[in-house]
Order: sequence, then structure tokens, then C-alpha cells
Amino acid sequence: MPLIILTGYPSSGKSTRAAELKKLFEQRISQPENRNRILTVQVVSDDQLGVPHSAYATANEEKKARGTVMSAVQRHLSRECIVIVDSLNYIKGFRYQLFCVAREMSTAHCVIHCAIPIEEARKINDARMSEGYDPTVFDELVMRYEEPNAATKWDSPLFTIIQHLNDPIPFDEVWDAVVERKAPPPTFATAVKPVTGGNYLFELDRATQEVITAVLEAQKSGVPMSEVVVPGSDKKVAMPGRNVTLAELRRLRRQFTNLNRMITLKIERVPELFVDYLNTNL
Repeated sequence: MPLIILTGYPSSGKSTRAAELKKLFEQRISQPENRNRILTVQVVSDDQLGVPHSAYATANEEKKARGTVMSAVQRHLSRECIVIVDSLNYIKGFRYQLFCVAREMSTAHCVIHCAIPIEEARKINDARMSEGYDPTVFDELVMRYEEPNAATKWDSPLFTIIQHLNDPIPFDEVWDAVVERKAPPPTFATAVKPVTGGNYLFELDRATQEVITAVLEAQKSGVPMSEVVVPGSDKKVAMPGRNVTLAELRRLRRQFTNLNRMITLKIERVPELFVDYLNTNL
């Protein structure tokens, strides 16, 4: 069943919307016309999983937090369970990973952007005092936030709710998009023959290898660096404060390739997407 990804600034009202969505789905499921459907609703949230706000203060702890959320999504997502992901989901590379999980399960997904001015979110966060994000962490998360883009597959369909104007959730549209819509095939379908036209797999392999080579060459210089410039992308690989091993890079490259071998990405976008994937998982 569908995967619904909530995203927005810290303290933008995502948890409130997640609870509202859960209630709306349960009400719709209980209506006579849907009683033959075996559906449940599960919210996967940082609070539920015991992920503290402080986990977003360091790269290593944040990586663990994203791993915890991803594991919970994979555990709950099924043909009968609607999963609502109530976490920051502020990095598009992580939203892309969640999209790939939905594709592998052959289920629909959508993104709901809880949009709010930064100062409004800051007021809400400050009012929560010790239960809110540390002000420094709040500012850093806002600075790094990557807004969803409806032009990309992993952020579409996209529903934007203007929080400070008390926009209602366009629930009928959300229901149609994720429940009534025919689910896409898994990663272009595990039952479909691999795509080989236009030397796609060769180009995918070449582009990802060039990124890995750039990282390894940068490390050989012996000069500590926080970012590495790679060919074919305006984005940089954010280094985790240590040398990354060849085995680790090969493992991530293999995972990325397996996720995308059937999707037929535009080759010119592969370096940027692979950099996002590395930055999410390193």
C-alpha cells in the first residue's frame, strides 16, 4: 500500500499533519464502499522510533537516525499497510531512497510538503523550549533543507500545504493519488527484461565509477577536506571526516546501480544523484 512522505522545516507541523492524515485514512477505510479493502495505517515517526532531535546535531548520528527510519518503513510497508513517514525527510537523496523502496514494493507514493516561513517555524520551535531543536541545529537544518520538486519522480505527486494559513489537507486528491491510482511496477518491474538500449548500463557504470575515482584520488593527496568535487556534477561529495574505503564505495555504488538499472535515468543526471546517494549514506 502507499508510502506518504512528509517533509518540511523543523517544527513545521509535520507530526500534527501525520496524525490528521492517519485519522482521515481510517475514516475513509471504514466507509461501506471500502470495507472489502484490507487496509491499515501506520505512522513511522522520529518520536515513535526514539530518535531524539539531538540526533541531527552530528553527521554520524543523523546517518543512524535515517537508517532507523528507513528500516521501519521497509518493515511496515506492504500491500495492506499505508505508511506515513513523519520525519524531517529534508534531503532529496533520502526521499529518493524512500521512493525506490516504494517502487520495489510496487506501490504508489506521494510527498506532502508542510510549507511554513522560517521565522514561523522558529517561533514554534522556541516555544517548545527543551522539547524543541537546539537553535544551532534548527538553523543548520533549515540551511541544508532541500525543497521537494514536483518535476522529479521521487517528489511526485507533490502536495504543498501552507501551514501558517491553516491549509486543509487535500485528502481526496491524496487518496486518489495513492490508493485509487494503479501502482507502478517495481523499479520498472523485476519481471521486465533489463534495459540495455543505448548502452545505458555501461554509461551508468562509467558515471558512478568516475565519482568513486574522484573521491579516492582526492584522499590520496593526504590533505584533509570536507568536500570533494566530482566530474559531471555541480554537487560535491561531503566527506564524513575520515577516509572512505574502496570497499565501502564499491558497496554503495553496487546498491545505487541495483536501484537504478531498470529505471533508465538520464545519464547526465547520474553523477548528481549518485553524489546525493553517497552524501546520504556515508
